[in-house]
Amino acid sequence: MVPLRAYLDASVLGGPFDPEFENPSTELIDAILAGEVAALLSDTLLVETGQAPERVRELVRKLLRAGSEALPLSAEAFALRNAYLAAGVLTRKSADDALHVAQATIARADIVVSWNFRHLVNPVRVRLFNGVNVARGYGLVVIMTPFEVIRVLKEMRDEA
Repeated sequence: MVPLRAYLDASVLGGPFDPEFENPSTELIDAILAGEVAALLSDTLLVETGQAPERVRELVRKLLRAGSEALPLSAEAFALRNAYLAAGVLTRKSADDALHVAQATIARADIVVSWNFRHLVNPVRVRLFNGVNVARGYGLVVIMTPFEVIRVLKEMRDEA
């Protein structure tokens, strides 16, 4: 099975340490460490987690040591983020969330993984992100929670 390329946002890395999100977040991290999922970690994520509790920063280091793909910021990502903002997908206040989607889109991630229901795991916003992506010649973005990703992985295992 070819691993899913999953762009992770900061909420996923805090998930293992939050009782509400602990189990699916931990299962996702385990799937990454087992090679079933290839994690994409952006510079945006690294900045956001730089001030996080030590256990979150250690998890980031562990994922990087395990071979997660590091995504540097680029002018193309900022341009796509700005297109999302100009289209009203998100406001300037949520520019980093738009930047996450831009970086995932440019990296051609299979999925964006997040617990951010307001700005990312939101069907209305996904439709708006995809409208901008299509208009600018990019592929579609899929945004899922770790719980949904684990469910998909289990289905893939059962089919194999």
